[in-house]
Amino acid sequence: VATWLDEDPRVSWVRYAGLPDHPHHARAQQLLPRGVGSVFSFGVVGGRETGAAFISALQLASHLANIGDAKTLVLHPATTTHQQLTADQLVAAGIPADLIRISVGIEDVEDILWDLDQALTEATGRTRGGAVVPAEQEA
Repeated sequence: VATWLDEDPRVSWVRYAGLPDHPHHARAQQLLPRGVGSVFSFGVVGGRETGAAFISALQLASHLANIGDAKTLVLHPATTTHQQLTADQLVAAGIPADLIRISVGIEDVEDILWDLDQALTEATGRTRGGAVVPAEQEA
């Protein structure tokens, strides 16, 4: 899931020690030979509003603040746990406005990727390949 997100142009960054470009990747490989774990974070292109739209568009993953469940959980701190903070306060707290925290569950990985893909498309108006999705016409 982290690799898939890291390759997606609608995602601005991924922080996961299991990825080779993470600053602690070598240490993680040494200390965690069976794998890094399933909790990590990423940013959605578009910031706070896009992050909120992404969360709202998810259909499989649950929007919860806890981690370590058997199901996939996601959280957008800028519009939930830290919603009272201004943009400057978020930066000072080390919480980018585009940050999504994910705890990957035991669902089929193709189902998880489908959900992330459709939510990113809905939130950004673009497909993974970069095509613009036409806005729905009003009646």
